[in-house]
Amino acid sequence: QVQLVESGGGLVQAGDSLRLSCAASGFTFRQWNMGWYHQAPGKERDVVAWISVGGRHAEYADSTKGRFKISRDNSNNTLYLQIDNLKPEDTGTYYCVRIAHIKSPPTIWGQGTQVTVAV
Repeated sequence: QVQLVESGGGLVQAGDSLRLSCAASGFTFRQWNMGWYHQAPGKERDVVAWISVGGRHAEYADSTKGRFKISRDNSNNTLYLQIDNLKPEDTGTYYCVRIAHIKSPPTIWGQGTQVTVAV
């Protein structure tokens, strides 16, 4: 059973840093490109970043360049998203996704982890 399970969310203060994790199972993680999406309250899901199978190539949405860093550990089947200098607009649910190609639509979604940034 293919599964993506996110963790690491919570209530944080503006300016803090946070690292989200996504544990993958049920498929060969190292063979798949991966990504993160963000859904702010009342809004649609937007892409945050994508990362290639080996982790050497990453791309970011224009709105996330600079404060977000995507990475992966293929030996532990885990995807990460580091968010620095958190802002209230970072509040929302963060989803880990499996993708066929960089910038392609997700084929598998995790259940999401909630991040709330307090001023």
